[in-house]
Amino acid sequence: MSEKVRVRIAPSPTGHLHLGTARTALYNYLYAKRHGGTFVFRLEDTDEERSRESFTEDIIAGLKWLGIAWDEGPDIGGPFAPYRQTEKLDHYNDFAKKLIDKGLAYYAYETPEELAALKEAQKAENKAPRYDNSHRNLTPELIEKYIEEGRVPSIRFRIEEPHVVSWNDGIKGEIKIEASDLGGDMVIVKSNGVAIYNFAVVVDDVDMEMTQVIRGEDHIHNTAKQILLYEALGYKMPEFAHAPLIFDMEHRKLSKRHHGEAVHIDKYRIDGYMPEAMVNYLAHMSWTTVDDKELFTLEEAGELFDLSRVSKSPAVFDIQKLQWFNGHYIRSLPLATIVERSLPYFGHIDISGYSTEEFQQVVATVRDGLSMLSEIYGAAAFYFVPKIEIDAELKEKALSKDNAKTVLTEILKNLNQLPFGDHAGCKLVVDSLGKELGMKGKDLYWPLRASLSGKVQGPDLGSIISILGAERVKARLEDTLSLCPCA
Repeated sequence: MSEKVRVRIAPSPTGHLHLGTARTALYNYLYAKRHGGTFVFRLEDTDEERSRESFTEDIIAGLKWLGIAWDEGPDIGGPFAPYRQTEKLDHYNDFAKKLIDKGLAYYAYETPEELAALKEAQKAENKAPRYDNSHRNLTPELIEKYIEEGRVPSIRFRIEEPHVVSWNDGIKGEIKIEASDLGGDMVIVKSNGVAIYNFAVVVDDVDMEMTQVIRGEDHIHNTAKQILLYEALGYKMPEFAHAPLIFDMEHRKLSKRHHGEAVHIDKYRIDGYMPEAMVNYLAHMSWTTVDDKELFTLEEAGELFDLSRVSKSPAVFDIQKLQWFNGHYIRSLPLATIVERSLPYFGHIDISGYSTEEFQQVVATVRDGLSMLSEIYGAAAFYFVPKIEIDAELKEKALSKDNAKTVLTEILKNLNQLPFGDHAGCKLVVDSLGKELGMKGKDLYWPLRASLSGKVQGPDLGSIISILGAERVKARLEDTLSLCPCA
């Protein structure tokens, strides 16, 4: 590439950070890293009715959680704030006036009521909604009349028909769009003086010297409109690439209407997904490496990313596959990282009964079985409850046989032999006592597990005994003996 790569993510702060927007941000970030370029974050915030600062904060927090850092901003030094369209409204109007001067745009004086009536009439005739270009060639007399009525005009850009807009897409290949499918002459500046998205984004991308525009395929018709604006303004166009949409397992577009909060990145943060897993999965959804590598870090992906290996077909969001990635990272990330990320899920209880080292051991014993970090308290709760609840089903399964009382009584008698703090050592003592009693397997382990954890499966039994310590083990065994059906 001869010119310095400059790409951007430009979400509208009219909603929370969507999975699709996050994937688009990730692809732009990886593309910039692969080519030694610059990744820019810009907010398309000219929709004053629906834009919210809370959504802006959510988008920023989501990108930071994923580790997607942008390279520049309007402030000096980092971390940078995003650029905002609303900070340059007059600038867009200057560009619009240039188009008017060239005869490529014009003032349109329709009222909202007139435009609504046009839509209704088209709907009644089963026609696709489109502007009828009726104010394209107003007479001076009509213009004067509308001004006297106090009408404030919008500015519309001329879209000539018939005409084919075409480009070579970086992902989709050759794309052709009929101008007649673009809805007629389009508004570029509303009557309140605010530039609309398709116009403002072109001006911004020109100003910021964007070399590539990588976004979702739902923008393909927007791209056709924007190409016409580039041509009218006389500026060089960036290269366009449109990533496939994300569908669910039923092949429906991933949307809040059908999937609620499950389309928002923040839900996955709250549910205990690792950002490393989310980045890995989002990248993997539509892109494959040359060697079909499944697991990679953000840095590794930045060295490998190639638009030519992004699929043209829709991506499918498979929550089970995401959980597979997540389970891998819960197991493989440094224990200190998992412990730190686990703390919010224990915020409702007092964990001070365990030392820092013991709490780390608690997390270590249960993390292998987790698919989401939010499951960690449920998996580890037995370490912290004052008393184990044993229901009828557990009694029947683990405590109904005569051996249960024998096992529990024998462990209590030999409590001083257990080397608390030594997980493997505690397990060896249990096995040794079991050998003396002629017991093994579930006959030996299930009564102990039921007494100490309220389950017959879970972490290594020696670890449970070792971490609980002598006092808790003694109290739980005595409680169970008093309840044991065979006692």
